Amino acid sequence: MTGLYYEEFEVGETIEHEKRRTVSEADNQAFCDMTMNQQPLHLDADFAADTQFGERLVNGLYTMSLAVGVSIPDTTDGTIVANLSYDNVEHPNPVFHGDTLRAQSTVTDKRETSDGERGVVTMHVEAYKVNGDGDDELVCEFDRTALSLKRANAE
Repeated sequence: MTGLYYEEFEVGETIEHEKRRTVSEADNQAFCDMTMNQQPLHLDADFAADTQFGERLVNGLYTMSLAVGVSIPDTTDGTIVANLSYDNVEHPNPVFHGDTLRAQSTVTDKRETSDGERGVVTMHVEAYKVNGDGDDELVCEFDRTALSLKRANAE
């Protein structure tokens, strides 16, 4: 387990997730197939060429899911009871095939459960398109709230 227990989260702390991923056409296609999302903006090159984007967009839910996935080892791997919510989701910029994404999580709130046995942790997660010039572009952000184990109750 590499995740953090409730006591280890610090409000205001930003965790930079080292794992990155370059999104491929196959990633986008597989995600759309698995979720039965046949939106032509994601799948049809001819259709997408006539939009303001000029090419297919990566499914926004894939972008969000990827951001959660790369955050897991540094936040809740093996120390989570459940994800409670994903709130305030925004996609300010598009993601295209071949874009490399990175993510970071900032702990915005934490509190013990009413029985004191576990903790609720809220993180603001941001996904960025890596541009190579140090000026990465925000492509997705949201608040993730997780029910976390306390170290004392982990045994």
